[in-house]
Amino acid sequence: MAGKSLTTLRTIAEKLGVSTSTVSRVLNGKSRQCRISPQTTRAVLETAERLNFRPSHLARSLRLRKTQTFGLLIPDISNPFFAQIARSVETAARERDYSILLADTRESTEAEIAAVRLLSDRQVDGLIILPVGQSGDHLRALADEDLAAVIVDRDLPDLALPCVTSDNFGGAYEAVGYLLDRGHRRIACLQGLPDTRPNEQRVRGWRQAMLGRGVTPDPQLVLGDRYDTQSGYERTLMLLDAAPDVTALFALSNLIALGAVRALAERGRRIPQDISLVCFDDQPWLAHMNPPITTVDQQNVRMGQIAVELLLDRLAGRPLRDHRILLPTRFIERQSVRTLNRERVKA
Repeated sequence: MAGKSLTTLRTIAEKLGVSTSTVSRVLNGKSRQCRISPQTTRAVLETAERLNFRPSHLARSLRLRKTQTFGLLIPDISNPFFAQIARSVETAARERDYSILLADTRESTEAEIAAVRLLSDRQVDGLIILPVGQSGDHLRALADEDLAAVIVDRDLPDLALPCVTSDNFGGAYEAVGYLLDRGHRRIACLQGLPDTRPNEQRVRGWRQAMLGRGVTPDPQLVLGDRYDTQSGYERTLMLLDAAPDVTALFALSNLIALGAVRALAERGRRIPQDISLVCFDDQPWLAHMNPPITTVDQQNVRMGQIAVELLLDRLAGRPLRDHRILLPTRFIERQSVRTLNRERVKA
């Protein structure tokens, strides 16, 4: 590819009777800086267009020691939340003339380690990492290397790397408080992957909201081990057998909520008449379910945009305004919660 571009430069130069360096300067937008006449500039550009000239990105990368590429590590690309962040990152990067190399780590620390090594070997200019989150020791070296990196979603506080995440504790606290204010006391928590920061913070929000209103949290009502529909489905069936007095479910992801909806339908339990449902992480399809599901929005599109901005700041050597950015969540009330105590709500 580099050879083809070099031949084209020579062809343009020979046709116009100028040097290849003149052609190169014109095509790189340096005519005025190098005092190349408007007539020559116009002739070079017209000839290049006629010959369908395409510059070699590889040659340019070698010359500038930049690949104009970011590596993006996603725990599960089939999860709509992560997919939206990936799309947001790709869009923001493309607007700044960067490309994305995507790695799906499949919620595996081993796959994440291998992906970091692979993308580093590909000489990407920087990494945007949504970590698996159970351990960040393998990412610690990135803080001391030349390769710029930004952490997204699953905060690893021990790492000296820029991070952007959402207020998982605050969002959970508000959601469970909403259920409590509507008379619910037996509120189950359908959790995701244990030992990850978002999961820990959301479970803590559930617990603190209960304690703050004088309700003792029942640890038996915290179930689940993955952020997927199967976990939500299986754990909801178990819950309905073990704790039939539960009046509300708080699902820590939209996929968990989707599995819960299936389990409730199989058992003939209606939402919200028989059991209420609130979930974390809004998606467009939640508004079109029957009934529409009350949820917590994480601003995942904005999260991806900020990640690109932080990475570009690091590459430019600019001082970071905030080392750790915590985005507020937004509670969206729909029709999946029944009020058990109307007098309390009025008060």
